[in-house]
Amino acid sequence: MMKIIVTGFGRFLDNENNPTKDILKLLPKTILGNEIFPIELPVIFDECFDYLKPFIVDIDPDVIIMLGLAGGRKAITPERVAINMKDTTGPDNIGYMPVDEIIDINGKNAFFSGLPLREIEKNLKIYNIPVKISNSAGLYVCNNIMYKVLNYIDQNNLNIKAGFVHVPYSDESKPNVDVFSLPIEIIYQGVIEIIKAVL
Repeated sequence: MMKIIVTGFGRFLDNENNPTKDILKLLPKTILGNEIFPIELPVIFDECFDYLKPFIVDIDPDVIIMLGLAGGRKAITPERVAINMKDTTGPDNIGYMPVDEIIDINGKNAFFSGLPLREIEKNLKIYNIPVKISNSAGLYVCNNIMYKVLNYIDQNNLNIKAGFVHVPYSDESKPNVDVFSLPIEIIYQGVIEIIKAVL
């Protein structure tokens, strides 16, 4: 039996409703006999990982799948790479706005996702769920948590598969009728298929 941490976020910037928070509430306790541990993270650059780290230590997971909202994207987008940089024009939830700041001065320049991206893509396409592998997680909190988790795994030589997946707006969370969105049920199904691809 494997243990899988799935993380998401709550509100941030102008996004009062975050579909990844809704997904965490919908997740079952187990999938194919494997334990699921949903964890909502604070939208705060470095405190985000500080909050998650004790769960990693306590749960000792086999997999960490991090979810975040990328409003404006037209597909579920597994991220290929996290880079050692934080830079934003919008603040996190405590008003912090880093510009060209290194995440870890002793860390590597970048880390590739440990998730099976093509298998994820294949699984979602079977169900006609919009999916596209992304080569940029941005430089906001999502990239920050992806980098810090992969950096922690690397520095401690841990056998954990980890990666980040952005989702578009849900129909319930989109700010106006002109932006792309998916029903929350479709996003949820996509997350389930991502977990199955990892398993």
